[in-house]
Amino acid sequence: MEEEARTLKEKLTGVWKLVNYQVTDARGVSNHPMGKDASGIAIYHEDGYMSVQIMSSGRLAYAAGGIHTGPTKAVAAAAKGYLAYSGTYEVSSGESMVEHYMTVSLNPNWEGDTQPRYVQFEGDRLIINSQPVFIQGQEKNTQLIWERADSKN
Repeated sequence: MEEEARTLKEKLTGVWKLVNYQVTDARGVSNHPMGKDASGIAIYHEDGYMSVQIMSSGRLAYAAGGIHTGPTKAVAAAAKGYLAYSGTYEVSSGESMVEHYMTVSLNPNWEGDTQPRYVQFEGDRLIINSQPVFIQGQEKNTQLIWERADSKN
C-alpha cells in the first residue's frame, strides 16, 4: 500500500457522527432527504470494513413493539426514514477517494454495488461527496459531513 493511501486510511479509520446530509441539484437547490436533524454513524475499521447508518428523527415506534411485527405501512415508513449499508472499503490517495463495496444494504439496489466517494478532512470533520447521479433527468450531488466521535486523531 502506498504511503499516502495508508495515511488516508489512517485518517478515515474510526467512528464518525453525522453532522449534515444534503443533496444539491445542478441549479444549486439543496434539500435534506432525511431532514435537517437526521442522525447517523459511520464506522471505518482498520481491517477494511465499514458501516453507515443514517436515520430521520421522529420515526414512529411500532404499536406491537416487535422488530418484525409492525404493520406494513409502519414498516415502510420506518424503512423510508433509514439508510443503512455495510461492507468493505478501499482508499485511493491519488484522488482522495474511498470506494464502498456494499455487501448488505437496506436498499436492495445497492447490494453488491461499488460506490466511490470523494473525501476531505477539515479538523475533526470528514466531508464526503458522491459522484453526481441523474435522478429523473436532473443531476444530483450528495454531501455528507461527519464529525469524529471517538478519541482517535
